[in-house]
Amino acid sequence: MSGLSAALLRTFALACWAMAVWLLLTWTVTAEQLVVGAIVSAAVAVFLAPLGPVAGPWRLLDPRVARRTAALAFVAGRRAVAANLRLARRIWAPSRPLRSGMVIVPTTQRSPLGLTVVGLVSSLIVDNQLVDVDRSRGRLLYHAVDVPPRDPDQARERINGPLEAHLRQERG
Repeated sequence: MSGLSAALLRTFALACWAMAVWLLLTWTVTAEQLVVGAIVSAAVAVFLAPLGPVAGPWRLLDPRVARRTAALAFVAGRRAVAANLRLARRIWAPSRPLRSGMVIVPTTQRSPLGLTVVGLVSSLIVDNQLVDVDRSRGRLLYHAVDVPPRDPDQARERINGPLEAHLRQERG
């Protein structure tokens, strides 16, 4: 693939992702919203395309990718609902002990994509918020509402392990 066609494909992929985000954020499908969204998406794509490669949304048509993405979304959704119920219970019963703090958890992810997915998705679950990534040592630093056991492997199984199970182990 020539340099120009790769750049155009990357720009098109970015424009597709930006348009999807636009539609999710505005949650409106009118002619005006679509036109403005297309213009904004194209502008964003042109500015971001030089930053590097982008997986196009059409990758989700690959059954393996779609299956892993659906499994990851299901696990994250289930864990988010459970975490929100635990947090609501903690709010309604404030006498329950609170053991918040920082925890360092090992990760199997090494690629920027894998670390980004694990960091962002695990931070959507209210129990833990990603604070820092130590890519060279393969560790993530979280602020935890309820600090898990001190054993790093047990902490990993409680925080990021269920999410990483649905990601490819990439070295990057």
